[in-house]
Amino acid sequence: MKINCNPAWAQTIEEAIEIQKQLRHLVIVENNLGEVRYVAGVDVGFEDNYTMTQAAVAVLSFPQLQLLESAIAQMPTTFPYIPGFLSFREIPAILKALEKLNLVPDLILCDGQGIAHPRRFGIACHLGVLIDVPTIGVAKSLLVGKHEELSPEKGSWQPLRDRGDVVGVVLRTRTNVNPVYVSVGHRISLSTAIDYVLRCTTKYRLPETTRWADKLASGKK
Repeated sequence: MKINCNPAWAQTIEEAIEIQKQLRHLVIVENNLGEVRYVAGVDVGFEDNYTMTQAAVAVLSFPQLQLLESAIAQMPTTFPYIPGFLSFREIPAILKALEKLNLVPDLILCDGQGIAHPRRFGIACHLGVLIDVPTIGVAKSLLVGKHEELSPEKGSWQPLRDRGDVVGVVLRTRTNVNPVYVSVGHRISLSTAIDYVLRCTTKYRLPETTRWADKLASGKK
């Protein structure tokens, strides 16, 4: 996959905030995606006491959800772990992993937030804007917002609201199992994002894209 961006990476929190504020206006929160034949998941793990970042990408067929290709890239960790700034820690290695792909994903599901973020620019937004590919944030935990109580059935969801805005949904992907937090990353609407997350989820809580990427990033068998 050819990566045409060469972004400047922040060295300080102040620089990171400024980059997020500048780029968030480029996020497209409406459907701007073609036929989806390949869905991908990206995830990151760390080695050597967090000094090395290992990013993984898994490309699956859609709607069959069969693994077609995967790639792993390692590089030194260059940004500390700070909630709300995940992209500056993880995306540099993710871009290197994406560059190794022969197949170009039509849609990428990120293990993190999209616009459900204090500055409306989580890792899914940042990655989507940089490489101009539709992305969805599918997070395991809540970063911002509040929601009403969720019914226990698979497919149920409630809007996630923050400071008067609907920034995503809390979505039950498996009956009686903890939900996930879905938000727009780039070039997709929230309703379409919900649909794709459910269609990429089989018998587990997390989408198959995330499960494959997590296995690869962490070295699991």
